[in-house]
Amino acid sequence: MSIPYAEVIGDPIIQSKSPVIHGLWLRKLGLTGDYRHAHVRAQDLADYIAQRRKDPDWRGCNVTMPHKQAIMPLLDRLDPLAGQVGAVNTVVPVDGQLVGFNTDVDGVAEPLRKLAIVDGAHAYVIGAGGAARAGVVGVAKAGRFVVDVFNRTPEKADPLAVMAGAPGGKARLLADLLPLSGGHYIILNATSMGMGGQNPVPIDLAAFPADTIVFDMVYAPLETPLLAQARAQGLRTIDGLSMLIGQGATAFQRFFGAPPPREDDDAELRALLTA
Repeated sequence: MSIPYAEVIGDPIIQSKSPVIHGLWLRKLGLTGDYRHAHVRAQDLADYIAQRRKDPDWRGCNVTMPHKQAIMPLLDRLDPLAGQVGAVNTVVPVDGQLVGFNTDVDGVAEPLRKLAIVDGAHAYVIGAGGAARAGVVGVAKAGRFVVDVFNRTPEKADPLAVMAGAPGGKARLLADLLPLSGGHYIILNATSMGMGGQNPVPIDLAAFPADTIVFDMVYAPLETPLLAQARAQGLRTIDGLSMLIGQGATAFQRFFGAPPPREDDDAELRALLTA
């Protein structure tokens, strides 16, 4: 008997935690369905999309590297937020068309919305790539903040600074990431710095006020050097699993037509993901 299914595609792909996330939600809801890995190489991406178009059981896919931009011209249309970010991480068949979404935006916005953040707070986004673009759009979706973009090579991040409406339309040197006199702050790491516990984000949080929020998209390790420094300073923190689970929740509802069960701040799921 055929069953509805969704999957995550990429190259490599076996490291993805998405099957754990969606699998738990399917079981807890008692839904008939499956979620799996699919190893898709760059040269096979067009064939993959052509085959899945014809499969009535396919409910869509999450998209990881290196396909987030390459998949875009193979789709029928893009959700406006995906177009704004310039990358797709979720594909869903809708009324006979394949539509591209970027749920990373929700993965950033959701945990920020749960915290009390003053309108006009300064949001410092670190990075220049696709994750940083999703970060900027997600921050804008979460509230009315003044966004600045920081990067080790600022000129590479200038287009993102323009998109973010950063003061002067210019990115700033990462070494200059410091608080102004007064104000409230969100610091979002949208780079791979800190992954594997290596190459930590080279900033000093000591000067930031106690209500500062430090958000690290990296989730391996869950306690990155940046988050460890923030907690030692008594600052509020958001880890990479918050983003991973948040973006997955939006994708799950699009795939299977039901909101996922998320009791106790995803405690059971977090335990599975960190076991």
